[in-house]
Amino acid sequence: MSLGRALLLTAVLCVASVGTVPTSEAGELQRRVVYSANLAREMAYLVYLPDGYEADNQLYPVLYLLHGAGDSDSTWADKGLIREKADQLIENGSIPPTLIVMPGCTQCWWIDSSATKSESAFWDDLVPEIEKRFRVIKNRQGRLLAGLSAGGYGVVRFAMRYPDRIAAAAAFSPAIYAEAPPITSNARLHPAFKDERGQFSQGLWLQNNYPSLIDGYFAQTYRVPLFLAAGDNDRLGAAFETALLFKRMMERQPIKVELRIVDGGHNWAVWASVIDEAMRYMFHFASRPTARPATTSTD
Repeated sequence: MSLGRALLLTAVLCVASVGTVPTSEAGELQRRVVYSANLAREMAYLVYLPDGYEADNQLYPVLYLLHGAGDSDSTWADKGLIREKADQLIENGSIPPTLIVMPGCTQCWWIDSSATKSESAFWDDLVPEIEKRFRVIKNRQGRLLAGLSAGGYGVVRFAMRYPDRIAAAAAFSPAIYAEAPPITSNARLHPAFKDERGQFSQGLWLQNNYPSLIDGYFAQTYRVPLFLAAGDNDRLGAAFETALLFKRMMERQPIKVELRIVDGGHNWAVWASVIDEAMRYMFHFASRPTARPATTSTD
C-alpha cells in the first residue's frame, strides 16, 4: 500500500471513530418508587436527570410523560428512546436541561375510579415526591406534561382540569373519543367507565371526557398551550378525534394549539417521530433552569 493510500485510510478511520463517540452531555436514568396512599401500594417511576444535575445547584423544569394502557414506567425509555432524544435536544440547545419523569401505572387511564385512584396518585403522591426529592421548579412554569393514547387522554383531562398547574402539554394519538370509544378500545374495560352492573357506560364516559370539561377550562384564567399529533392510518380513529379537539381549541385559543397528522398508525413509529418537535414546542412556555434560592430545601 502506498503512503498516500495509507494516510487516506487512516483519515477515514479517524472520522468514522469520531462519529461513533457518544455525547459528553449524556443524562442519567434512575428507577425509583414512591408509596402512593391513593393506590395503597408503591408507584414506580423512571426519572431522567440531565448531565450536570449532580454537580450544580440549579432548579430545573420537569416534563412528566404518561404512558398508554398496559405500558409501564420504562416504556418511554425503551420504545420512545427518550434519554437519547433528550440528550440530543439539550446538547444542541433546542430545549434547556430538564428532568423527565415517567410514572408507571399499568392499565391506567390517569383518572380516579372505584378500583384505582390514579389521578389523585399523580397529583397528590407523585408530584409532591418529585418536588421534595429533586431540585425542580415548584410552580406552574416548571411543569410540562405529555402522554400517548390513554396517557394522552389523561393529559387532555389534566390540562382542562388543572390549567393553573401546567405550563404546556402534548397529547399523541389521545384516546379522547368525543362520543364513545370504539369496541376495541381498552377504555371499555376500565372501572371509571363502568356502571354498577360492570358494563361500559357511555354516560360515565361522556361525564369524564374533555367535552364536558372544556367550558370550565375556558372559564378559568390560564390557558395551556397544547401540541397534538396522531397518525393518519390510526385504526382507533385517533386522527379524527385529535383534529376535532384541535378545531375546538383553535376556535378559543388559536395561538396556543398545534396539530400534526403524520404518516402512520397507533404505534411508536408515530409517537417517536413527534416527541422531538413536541418537546421543543412545550419548553418554549416553560421556565429555564434557575439558581436555587438560599432558603429552598429538597430535604
